[in-house]
This record gives sequence, C-alpha cells and structure tokens, in this order.
Amino acid sequence: MISSIFYFLLHILLIQSSHADLPGTWELLVPNAGISSMHTAVTRFNTVVLLDRTNIGPTRKRLQKGRCRVDPQDPVLKKDCYAHSAVLDLSTRELRPLMILTDTWCSSGQFLSDGTLLQTGGDRDGVRKIRKFVPCNTTSFCDWEELEEIHLAQGRWYSTNQVLPDGSVIIVGGRATNTVEFFPARHGGGAVDFPFLAETEDTQMDNLYPYVHLLPNGHLFVFANNIAVLYDYTKTQVVQKYPKLDGGPRNYPSAGSSVMLPLTGDYSAATIVVCGGAQYGAFIERSTDTPAHGSCGRIEAMKPNPVWEVEDMPFTRIMGDMVMLPTGEVLIINGAQAGTQGFEMASQPCLYPLLYRPNEPVGLRFMTLNPGSVPRMYHSTANLLPDGRILVAGSNPHYFYKFNAEFPTELRIEAFSPEYLLAEKANIRPIILKFPEEIQYGSGFDLVVTTQLPVVGIIEVNIASAPFATHSFSQGQRLVKLAVSSAIPDGSGSYTIACTAPPNGKVAPPGYYMVFAVNTGVPSVAKWVKLL
Repeated sequence: MISSIFYFLLHILLIQSSHADLPGTWELLVPNAGISSMHTAVTRFNTVVLLDRTNIGPTRKRLQKGRCRVDPQDPVLKKDCYAHSAVLDLSTRELRPLMILTDTWCSSGQFLSDGTLLQTGGDRDGVRKIRKFVPCNTTSFCDWEELEEIHLAQGRWYSTNQVLPDGSVIIVGGRATNTVEFFPARHGGGAVDFPFLAETEDTQMDNLYPYVHLLPNGHLFVFANNIAVLYDYTKTQVVQKYPKLDGGPRNYPSAGSSVMLPLTGDYSAATIVVCGGAQYGAFIERSTDTPAHGSCGRIEAMKPNPVWEVEDMPFTRIMGDMVMLPTGEVLIINGAQAGTQGFEMASQPCLYPLLYRPNEPVGLRFMTLNPGSVPRMYHSTANLLPDGRILVAGSNPHYFYKFNAEFPTELRIEAFSPEYLLAEKANIRPIILKFPEEIQYGSGFDLVVTTQLPVVGIIEVNIASAPFATHSFSQGQRLVKLAVSSAIPDGSGSYTIACTAPPNGKVAPPGYYMVFAVNTGVPSVAKWVKLL
C-alpha cells in the first residue's frame, strides 16, 4: 500500500498550489432547480430526470397549477402542491415539474431496453411501488406513472437495480430484505432468498445499496459491506466467493463507490474497483469527524483465483461518486473526508475531484483535479452527459430542506468539464456525421466522423450506458469499447470507421447507449444508439 504519509504531504502541497494549475473547469448550469436531486438519470432525449422524496414538505418548486398530491397519511403535508421530481432540458436549462405520488426516499432505478426509466421501492407508501417514466422530447409531455396492478414482492428500501442480458431487471436487497426479485417477475413472481446479504449485515446494516455489476460471462458481481460473490441469477446461487477487501465497510451507510472498468478486447475480462468508505462505528456513534477511508481495491473478477490490489487515494472520501468517462478513465467526485452517510453525519467536504487512470501503474493512477466550491455531501449525484461533461446535482444532508446550516440543502446544478474539453483540444475533437440509429448484436456498422486536424492513430468508438445515480453508486453504469478499424479518409475531411457491435447482452444489455468517438483521448459529443 502506498504510504499515507506521502499522500498527506501531497495533499498539503496541492492545497498550497494554485487551483488554476489543476485540470478541469466548473460551470453553474442552474442557479436554483427548486428540488435537491437524490436520484438522477440522463435520458436519450438529452434531458435529465431529477427525483427527491415526497415526505419532506415544501420544496422550492411548485407543481403546475391545479395539480397537487393528496395523501392523508403524509406526516408533513396532507395536500402537497410542491414538485418532488422534475425534468431538466439540457439545451435550454429549463426545468419542468413532474408528479410523483408515493415516497421515493432511498429507492432504486434502471432504464429498460425501450428507454423507459423503471423506478422501484422507497419508504412508507412507496416501499413496494413500481413506477415508470417514459421519456419524451422537449416539445411533448411525459410524467411519472405509478403501476397499480403490479407491486414488488417485498418492500425495497436501499436496494440496487441491474439490467440483465435479456432486458429484464434484477432488484437486489434492501433494508431487512435479504432477497432478490425480477421485473418482469420470474421464479413464480416472488422474492428469492439471497443468504449472502444476511451474511454481510452488521449492526450498522452495511449491506445496503449493494454494488452490482453484470459481468460479460453473464453472472453478477455483488459486493456488500467488505466482501463480494459471483452470483448466478438464473440458478439463484453463489458460484464463487471473493476475498475480503480490507479497510472496513464500503456500502451504505458507510459507502464509498464502485465501477466496473471498460469492457474491451474479446470481453473475457472484467475489472471491478471499489473506493472509499467510512470507518465501522461512525454511523452508530453518529461521529461526524471520524476520518473516512482513502483506499481503493481493484480485482479481476473473472480470473480463477483473483485477489484485491489495494492502493490509496490522495484524499479520504465517503459518499463519493465514481463516473465512467468516455475515454475509459474514471472521475471520482463529491463526498466528504469524515463521518458517514446519514442526516448531518459527515464533515470536511471533499471538493477535489480525482481522475482515476486505470492503465497507469499503482501509485500513478490518481490525478487531483480542479476543486469545486459547492459541498456535495449526503444525497448528491453525478452523471455523464452526452457532451462529455459531468452533471453534478443534489446534496441534502438534512431530514427536511434546510438552508440556514453549515452544509445547506443544495439546489444548484453544476457541470464539471474534464481536461479533454479544453479549448486547445477542440481541433482534435471528433464530430460524428453519420451513424446508425439501431445496431444489432455482433453486426458491423460504419461511423463517419470529421476533425479539424488530420487523424493520427486509431479513433476509439465507445458506448456508455445511462445509469441511475443515487447514494454514491450509479446503478447499471457501463462502458464498452468496440472493435474498430483504422479511420479511412474519404478525401473531403471526413473518416469512416468500421465498428463491430457487442456480441451479446452479457457484454452490453439491450437498450439505448451514448456512442462516443474518442480521438487521442478527446471524445466527441455522443449520439444515442439503440442496441438490440
């Protein structure tokens, strides 16, 4: 493990250096969104769904006139005319309020293969609810639909969703719910016991919001607390147990974050990374100043006898978000350096994003980036946008909206631009001119791009999913690097790249993906493509 003393000294030097010397830029997109987004998802229409919970009383955005939520059981407002969800138009930065009826506090979500956002569980009257949001273009009207005939088999509060190779969704865990179930329902329509979750439940319940990754062999890598298993969901049995990851609990309420690195080559390997977390006991003791973990574990999930490779980040971090960039690198953003998840239970906001460069050797993988100015603590989110920026939203570390506090409820929405979006790199940034709207598994297709400067080397074509980001984990996040040919010039300034679609739904489940052309580390603006 890299010396913590080294990183402490590095941290001091960084604090003393000019922020302008660090890569990345920040932009305020929306000064006041009206709601603090606990759950965030980007749709194929280049809009963003923002979602909070319903039992918080007034927000700062009203529903449209004549639309109110009436709930005699609501502990705060029996008649609620305030929005708890909204959709953001990225082109105009305008927000339209959405109507949500049941409580979505600490719920889960995932996009279905037709582009519908599936939303499951929550608290109180929402604990067994299934909801759908069918996105639409900005000139149309779309809103939440709460299913009345279909419910979850068990209550799901703090669960995780993952889309499967056939386009169905598995819903894993939840508070005091050590089972899985499926949408659409299978195995007789009920829940299936998953004893691993009971085994990882400690006195803090550090098995919530488990990290679930679909591996290209079709099995699920499921991480809870400090251990992981390989789960065959078709037979509903564990087929492999991984070694313990040292460093304490890593899932809610002690959560760091996790990603699966890009799938590439022949898709026979999958690397999982888990970073950060709180020390055990901080949640029970309500300790706001207990230092968070600064370590990251990395494991080759499909090797016969894999072991964790552990290294330290430049900063300790709890509640950080890990976002896959179009380049295959990872942005670690948001969170705090001390405390734990929970209302008013963290301190020392970590304003410095990190760039994790997976192809570098241990000790050289982390680059510290330009710090933000807005603390993003409990209930904050981060999502990749089609233009390559990162949307950063939310942070409500209080039970209700509270603005007169050390860390107030945050209604601002920002965008962070990685270094690849610098103006001086615009002349190598590809522009996608021609692309198919649909691609079939294993099929070949052409992508036509142009750049200001002549292309030198291989232009990558990478497809990125649109995950459901909540509580420091992006459910369903995925980046797949396609097999491509050299870029062939046509003599008029454009280039044709022959691409091969993923071979099957295990590598990339069916649905809508952002397709990026990446030229020497600089991504294009993405186009949305349906994989089927």
